[in-house]
Amino acid sequence: MHIAICIVGYRNAEDVVRCIEALRHITYSDFRVIICENGGADASRSLAALLPSDLNGRPVEVISAPDNPGYAGGVNRCIQAQRAADAWWILNPDTVPEPHSLQRMVERLARGDCDAVGATLHDLGGIVQSYGGRWRRMLARAETVGRGASLDDLPDPSAIEAQLNFISGASMLVGRRFVDTAGLMREDYFLYCEEVEWCLRAQNLSLRLGFAPDALVLHNQGSTTGSADHVSSRPRLPIYLDERNKLNVVRDTRPADLPVSAAAAFLLIGMRFARRGAWRQWRYALSGWLAGLRNERGKPHWVTQAGS
Repeated sequence: MHIAICIVGYRNAEDVVRCIEALRHITYSDFRVIICENGGADASRSLAALLPSDLNGRPVEVISAPDNPGYAGGVNRCIQAQRAADAWWILNPDTVPEPHSLQRMVERLARGDCDAVGATLHDLGGIVQSYGGRWRRMLARAETVGRGASLDDLPDPSAIEAQLNFISGASMLVGRRFVDTAGLMREDYFLYCEEVEWCLRAQNLSLRLGFAPDALVLHNQGSTTGSADHVSSRPRLPIYLDERNKLNVVRDTRPADLPVSAAAAFLLIGMRFARRGAWRQWRYALSGWLAGLRNERGKPHWVTQAGS
């Protein structure tokens, strides 16, 4: 099974270089790497100069996306550039996969009873960040499965798969049947929740999600966007897009639920930010919520080319 490893960067060459160095030690051998740099032609040239042209004979290619099409846009360009692949491993640049991670995900996909496979995302302390997620449509919220567990305790994969209805976009292996049936990621989300909608769309088409518990991927979550910062210091973009796109997921998958989901989301914004005194972040969230009600899409009008 030939795998195209798809990485989307945005002027974060240090993260990408670290991720590529980790891929040098991957035990699975039939792959090539394609990186979409969303930060413009100069950033693409600078990144390419820092990277090897191959990993032990396996090609590494950098392509440039004009005008920053967002995460989904970068993923789609990687997939389209390698349409002959049997599967695509979508991998965040702020990850460090362990050597057997791809092998374990390929083995799970090859069993033939699923169409996309998730991994165990964890932090430096050996604590699980995610096995995947559940979408709580009436609350317009994504719920992480496995958060806080120890890497020492391997979960029952069948039990986890029974709970999942989306896979984290930080590490997801999608097979050809998934892409051919469900299509590509929605680029009008720009950033956040695109993998949730993709997986829900796929499941509505009878595609199935799998989980490889021993595919371990270290994830330095939010290193690019600041989404992992303390709630009172998080920047505008991730908060705004997270709230906007959650409502868009509801609209795109179960539009009849939108009135109830929007009301619940409004209350949860207050619980998350206002009660903690994070009033600036509450305003960011409220503006995103309002944008979701208005069905706004794509890159926010106030985002500069630099992404700030």
